[in-house]
Amino acid sequence: MTFSLIARSADASLFGMVIASSSPAVAARCAHARAAVGVVATQNITDPALGPKVLGELSRGLVAGAALKSVLDGSPHAGYRQVLALGRTGPPAIHSGAHALGTVGRALGADAAAAGNLLATGEVPAAMVAAFERATGPFAARLLAALQAGVACGGEAGPVHSAGLLVVREVSWPIVDLRIDWSESDPVGALGSLWALFSPQVEDYVRRALTPAAAPRFGVPGEP
Repeated sequence: MTFSLIARSADASLFGMVIASSSPAVAARCAHARAAVGVVATQNITDPALGPKVLGELSRGLVAGAALKSVLDGSPHAGYRQVLALGRTGPPAIHSGAHALGTVGRALGADAAAAGNLLATGEVPAAMVAAFERATGPFAARLLAALQAGVACGGEAGPVHSAGLLVVREVSWPIVDLRIDWSESDPVGALGSLWALFSPQVEDYVRRALTPAAAPRFGVPGEP
């Protein structure tokens, strides 16, 4: 019921992910990232608590595979979970438990990994990683290209209703955290439209947080 891709920039200054599902508000439960640490997707029969736990292990310096093992070895329900992880160094890692739903797929790249369950075809994750690696431009746009490639390859076996895009970098909050929590028709397309609206303003919002006196005005009625 979910497919996602996690990734880092080549210099590990950016981490992010995209995700889509037939379930509502998928990104609220499944998307986890921490600046200068890494990114984790928790999906299938989701336990959101696994995200912060794996990020905690990555922050201790463990590579992704060791971080997943450390957390999941102590989880009584690991067989129901699908978890993707990627840290500052080392390759990404994916755990797909024996109780993962339907058609399960996974693909690993140098700086990205994708996986899904209840997929229309097991080739969806590979298409997503290939699209991310092929794409150019801003990091978030490359993530979206991967999600769009997953949809084009068949996506989930059933209809997709929610999608999300998450990016972190050196500041302590996500610089991009966009979500379509429910759409009857095309949440991935709606997410792309939302990114097109938000992308020119990303740096302005960072400046408003760090140097408000020098930040650009909002240009809205009533602004002094």
